[in-house]
Amino acid sequence: MTLDLTPDELLSTTRAVRKRLDFTRPVPRELIEQCVDLAVQAPTGRNRQRWHFMVVTEAAQRRAVADIFLRALAVAGGQPLSERDLWRMNYHSGSTERVFDGLRHLAASIQRVPAFVIPGVEGRTDHAPVAEQAGTWGSILPAVWSFMLAARARGLGTVWTTAQAPLERELAKVLGVPHEKVMLAAFIPLAFTLGTDFKPAPRIPREEVLHWDRW
Repeated sequence: MTLDLTPDELLSTTRAVRKRLDFTRPVPRELIEQCVDLAVQAPTGRNRQRWHFMVVTEAAQRRAVADIFLRALAVAGGQPLSERDLWRMNYHSGSTERVFDGLRHLAASIQRVPAFVIPGVEGRTDHAPVAEQAGTWGSILPAVWSFMLAARARGLGTVWTTAQAPLERELAKVLGVPHEKVMLAAFIPLAFTLGTDFKPAPRIPREEVLHWDRW
């Protein structure tokens, strides 16, 4: 059963869901498998299909993975923010604070999330040139976004996080992933949503991002 959404509605209302995840309902394996089946229809560089989807639902394994999420979150840094970044983040009043409030809520509740999806891609890009990175990430990101769209269509919420990055090797060990061959691309909590009435998000004006022929 899927929601009655047009393609435009699906694309414009697939939100990063942090505060409206339903922790009381398990996610049926069949729904996750349907989302993966759609995800692997995404384009992939040279048809290599190097994608993998680790799904964690077993209670003890979820606790172990959630613990890594919290410890990784505590040491995550990220690139320094520019003035332009800050302007964009705060263009709509309160939007950034809502994001961080949602992150705090998710962190406080991470042990209760019924499923984690951790996409991976064969081939590491550590210190690789841009061309190699573009090819690798371009072969996993479209598939993961397709997964997230498919989840939204089924009443499921997701949020792309990179919380695994600081402790990726430890997470790979817990999951039995060969770290030297497979890069864990994201850490995605998955659950049914509390309500399905998501709306388009406020964004900076099109004129700020659309360029014709020249920058």
